[in-house]
Amino acid sequence: MPIIVRLDRLMAERKISATELAEKIGTTPVNLSRIKNGHIRGIRFNTLEKLCLALRCTPGDLLEVMSEEDAAREFGLADDSDGE
Repeated sequence: MPIIVRLDRLMAERKISATELAEKIGTTPVNLSRIKNGHIRGIRFNTLEKLCLALRCTPGDLLEVMSEEDAAREFGLADDSDGE
């Protein structure tokens, strides 16, 4: 089951730019972009905590577990699990 990062949605709701958020949590805009786009294999708890404090949210607001089928449907990914 993939874990989906909902950072874009929270940033839009909070009206905060990537540059501003990166500065608040002490990272670079490039690293924040990697988090935002799911191009990371893991995230440190202290980074997660800083994100939650800056965005006034919980880890559950940032991360969502989704079934393979739902992820394929939501993100338009081909589902090759049936071998076709």
